[in-house]
Parts: sequence; C-alpha cells; structure tokens
Amino acid sequence: MATATTKAADYLPESIQIKEGLDHVRARPAMYIGDIYERGLHHLIYEVVDNSVDEAMAGHCSEIRVILSDDGSISILDNGRGIPVGLHPEVGKPTVEVCLTKLGAGGKFDKDSYKVSGGLHGVGVSCVNALSEWLEAEVYRDGKAYKITFERGVTKQELTTIGKSDERGTKITFLPDDTIFKQSIEFKYMIVHQRLKELAYLNAGLKIVLTDERGEEAKEEEFMFPEGIKDFVVELANRESDKLVLRKPIYLKGT
Repeated sequence: MATATTKAADYLPESIQIKEGLDHVRARPAMYIGDIYERGLHHLIYEVVDNSVDEAMAGHCSEIRVILSDDGSISILDNGRGIPVGLHPEVGKPTVEVCLTKLGAGGKFDKDSYKVSGGLHGVGVSCVNALSEWLEAEVYRDGKAYKITFERGVTKQELTTIGKSDERGTKITFLPDDTIFKQSIEFKYMIVHQRLKELAYLNAGLKIVLTDERGEEAKEEEFMFPEGIKDFVVELANRESDKLVLRKPIYLKGT
C-alpha cells in the first residue's frame, strides 16, 4: 500500500520541467560560468572582455577600457566594429538584441568574421545578460550611437538611436544579480587587474585600461606591451632572478 510519502515522491510526466535559453542559465548558472561565488562572478567580466579581445585579434580593435563604477556595475568598452544593429534575417529582431538574448547566437561561427576567437562561442555575453540585474549595451557604428537595455536577460527598452557618433565600438555595462551570486557581487580590483594584464601580454600592442571609480579617489592603470610574450618573459625573469642566462629571450613566430 502506497504511503503519503511515496505519493509525494512519485516521478510523473508533470515532474519534468523544461528550461530553455536564458531561463536555463539562471536555473543552472554554474554550468556556464563555473560557480556562483567569486570565481563565477569575475567570469562574467572575462566573457565580455574576451569578445573585445576577439575584435583585436581580428584586427579591428586597438583599445579596451574596463571601468569599475561606484554603483557596483562594470563597463567594458572597445573601439571594434560594434555589434551589428540591423535586423537579423532569421529572427527579425536587431542583431545586437539577438546576441544578448539567444544562446548560440554569435559571430564566432562565421570563419570570415573571426579567424580565431576565445570565450563561450554564442553563449558568453548572453549568459552575462541572464545573470545580471540589469545590462545596457551601447553600439557605435555607421555614424550613430545605439542603446538597448535588459533586466535579468529580458529586453526592457528596445534598441533606439540615441544620437550621432564619430566613434565605433561596443560598450557593455552590467550589474550582477545578487539573487544569483552568493556572498558578494563586489568585483575585486586585483583579480580584474591580473586578468587584464595577462590578456595584454598575450595580445601584443593591444591597449587595455582599467579604471576604478570606487572610493574617494579614482585610480587608473594601463596595460600595453609591444613585445607581448617577450615582455612577459622579461618581467618574470627580473622578478624571479637577478642572474639571467640570456640578456634577451629567444622568441620565434610563424604561421
């Protein structure tokens, strides 16, 4: 004879829930960003920055700016081509909105747009959107500035033209969702600092600027290494030893 406990534990068709797209990201965030603690929190930054680095690797971006703001949000701005704003032919919505709300939407699958790229292809920036209390995207291209806003992955304000602009690139600003992340949603300066410096070493000639507006006085650091990995090796050698076997590192590059 079945007991009440047995009935409560019945495995029935209605027990199966379907989570799709950004709903699945919010339900199981650790699957996408590693965890919901400090590591996963900072991974949000890396996903957005990696998109800008990909623009640099494709030869379209020379500078990336990362700004930690007083309200707890963070902005990542690059001078790349800018996410396309025209209507996507398959979805019928602005392409920038598709990239930020649809898993699997991205330019990294097109070999003509990106020869080499990193990050979670077609997943990264939409995950950031899903796991943010709010996110704003500004795009500068074709002589205009565009803006679209979201709340927890849902479009809040449709894409609008906010003015003219001689700039080009993309600016993503977001505030992590404190209902998702445990302990804290405060970004740690040195964690961000270390990651950006490493990226600058790996991408010779790319300028990355980190600004921290939190606190009484803002501070700013710039990372740019013309020799890339060679500069990194020199720094490591000088840091670890005062007796160098070679004055200059041996560096080979080819295709």
